[in-house]
Amino acid sequence: MRQLAFALLAGLMPAIAQDLTITNARIVAGNGTVIERGSIVVRGGKIASVAAGAPASTAGRVIDAKGMSAMPGFIDGHRHINTGPNEKAQMQALLEAGYTTILSGGGPAEGNITLRDHIEQGVINGPRIIPSGRVALNLTPDAARAEIRKLAAQGVKFTGEISLTPIPGPSEKEIETLKAIVDEGKKAGVVIQVHAVSSSAMLAAVDAGVPLLVHLPNKDWVSKEAAAKVAAAGTKVLGTVGFGTPVFGVFATDNQARFRDGKQWPQGIVDGVRLGEEAGYMPVNARTIWDAGAVLGYCTDTTYDPLAGLDHELKILNAMFSMQDLVKMMGPNTASYIQMGDQLGTLEPGKLADIILLDGNPMEGYWNWLRTKLVVKGGKVVVEKL
Repeated sequence: MRQLAFALLAGLMPAIAQDLTITNARIVAGNGTVIERGSIVVRGGKIASVAAGAPASTAGRVIDAKGMSAMPGFIDGHRHINTGPNEKAQMQALLEAGYTTILSGGGPAEGNITLRDHIEQGVINGPRIIPSGRVALNLTPDAARAEIRKLAAQGVKFTGEISLTPIPGPSEKEIETLKAIVDEGKKAGVVIQVHAVSSSAMLAAVDAGVPLLVHLPNKDWVSKEAAAKVAAAGTKVLGTVGFGTPVFGVFATDNQARFRDGKQWPQGIVDGVRLGEEAGYMPVNARTIWDAGAVLGYCTDTTYDPLAGLDHELKILNAMFSMQDLVKMMGPNTASYIQMGDQLGTLEPGKLADIILLDGNPMEGYWNWLRTKLVVKGGKVVVEKL
């Protein structure tokens, strides 16, 4: 009986948020504010105060940041994850790269739920997992509605990416089913995410009332007029700008250009034009969408090493965006995309205490975003390499 009670208590421990105080930190709050030397006080897993200088009073353990930079924990709005034999190592690697929240890229929902539960129950260490579930467009509208209701019954709040035919564009049947999915999602409380990788597919998704796009178009250039339509509709988009650019030194050290699954670049690009043009389309389209005023968030859409994926995505974003832009993109914009803008994305009182410490100034260059030394998730220290 005593052993059972201990086991139950151990299972609850990860859910118990701790009080915490971080002092002597450069605070990049994510809302445009940078405090060169300040403190963050956490009580009950939420941020109680963010201020210049020393705190009026401390709470719990006090950590001296020694001039390191505090930022909101990273959010990946679209990464393919699931339960499995390697989940412990994979989730730990995500935390150590600085990620505290992951929106699953596509299910299956049952595996996502199991992974989330393993983390929440303390079986493994890991970021906050938001499950998603698959819904296919080859279903009838009524069958697709039933799949949405099934996800809602499982407590799943997001579909995985629903793919629209990019070239020449989605069929009438696809759009009919998609409209039924969007309508049922509104009724059931399930947010619809669509994979639209051409301008024609993107605009068709917007016309169908889709709220979230997991990719920028990578088959053609997005016009200013199309970007303005996305922005006016309030449709939110994830960047994935590194999709078409070659990866080096991740899968092998032979200096050969590879796609993100380790296959030869550009031949390995999924549904690619076989010339590597995606590498040009996506970064430029990201800037076009951004300049139109649409909400553009961050994701990697990868399965390989999280730190390498972070490096790759930031490296490409760096060509088109300032560090101030990236702070907004990775923080409040991505939090808004995952429907948690009121809880995550900035270091402000009342928000969940998802905080990372970086050994360097993130405003000086993206490379300092790769130097995570401390990760706090919901007020609990989950990675410590001070």
